[in-house]
Amino acid sequence: MTADAKTRRKVLTRGSWPESRRIASVLRSETVGGVLLIVAAIIALIWANTPWARAYETLRDFHIGPASLHLNLSLSAWAADGLLAIFFFVVGLELKREFVAGDLRDPRRAALPVVAAVGGMVVPALIFVLINRGGAEGALNGWAIPTATDIAFALAVLAVITTHLPTALRTFLLTLAVVDDLLAVTVIAIFYTSELDLPFLAAALIPIALFAVAVQRRISSPWLLVPLALLAWWLVHLSGVHATVAGVLLGFTVPVLVRHGESDEHGLAERFEHLIRPLSAGFAVPVFAFFAAGVTIGGLSGLTDSLGDRITLGIAAGLVVGKLVGITGTTYLTVKLTRAELDAELSWIDVIGVALLGGIGFTVSLLVGELAFTGDHTRADHVRIGVLFGTIVAAVLATVVLRVRNRVYRALAEAEQRDDDGDGIPDVYQRPQTPE
Repeated sequence: MTADAKTRRKVLTRGSWPESRRIASVLRSETVGGVLLIVAAIIALIWANTPWARAYETLRDFHIGPASLHLNLSLSAWAADGLLAIFFFVVGLELKREFVAGDLRDPRRAALPVVAAVGGMVVPALIFVLINRGGAEGALNGWAIPTATDIAFALAVLAVITTHLPTALRTFLLTLAVVDDLLAVTVIAIFYTSELDLPFLAAALIPIALFAVAVQRRISSPWLLVPLALLAWWLVHLSGVHATVAGVLLGFTVPVLVRHGESDEHGLAERFEHLIRPLSAGFAVPVFAFFAAGVTIGGLSGLTDSLGDRITLGIAAGLVVGKLVGITGTTYLTVKLTRAELDAELSWIDVIGVALLGGIGFTVSLLVGELAFTGDHTRADHVRIGVLFGTIVAAVLATVVLRVRNRVYRALAEAEQRDDDGDGIPDVYQRPQTPE
């Protein structure tokens, strides 16, 4: 091996032991939530295709809430606008935690998943546009639908196939999905805001600022923070911007680092995340999935007709082909252009497997689909079928690829757990590594 090869920067290394422990804890919670999400989606899909489908539609479209406050919404709208704000609050906490105190505070480590996330959004959008260009009027409104990755669903697939995915790849997948979610909510705010009421949007900055002042002073009382968060959410909702944006903004205000002299070893963001993530993964996202996934397929002929629609094809191709090409391609180009190389324990087939997992788009894809084709029930059904079909194909292909490498992953997992000196830290994390 030449001296140049020995000194090349490594990418997709395992990172530090504290960060690996934190990532493992996050992924366990998301995996449980992913299983609940899949169960909720299956129940909704089956129910919507039984003789009792009308009851499902009645429940989904049931309106509740004070009309005087412009909050008389259907249960499905409450799930999309309200419960998903909790999900995006956790996204905001997670993203800030990653870039302030996680391994990704180093720009060199952060660059790869960020670039991969961008590639994993741009290519699926281009594929959707190419397929739907010159098609029916308004079809291009759905260009952003196949750009999102559902980390909970992806991790649930990993749990089912029982693969021992290496820590570096799990961290890469989680970070990629979190950045993906941030970009997705930015797209929602910019491209899917039809009417903007600036006074309400300006007014929303007041409770957000008060929330920020409170958390910066390390005030964590729910009696103060929850009313401020609800007020911010309501004002953003009235402004015309999708209310989930409020969740991300509030998450960004929470401090990550522990102040000198504080007795608690965990920062406020980590404590909030620990408290709210189970609510997000175990309730908010599954309930949204239940109301969003119920599509009447109409038998084999109905499924065939739906799959022949350009919107459905664009979404499915974007999720499967677009994510694969976008994530793998940008990762490969980044490594080559920076004259780096993959960690010796990994190969490019591993990156392909993770890219296919990135094609598992569900929660945010369905949300964008609802916003893109509001009031168009036929296209909304085609969106659901496209997301479900693309997600299933991506999951099956990812399973095949990752199962091929499962024996290698198992050996790596055993090495990561070996602690011969009994100090509680696996030996592999105490060896010097080439910096990423």
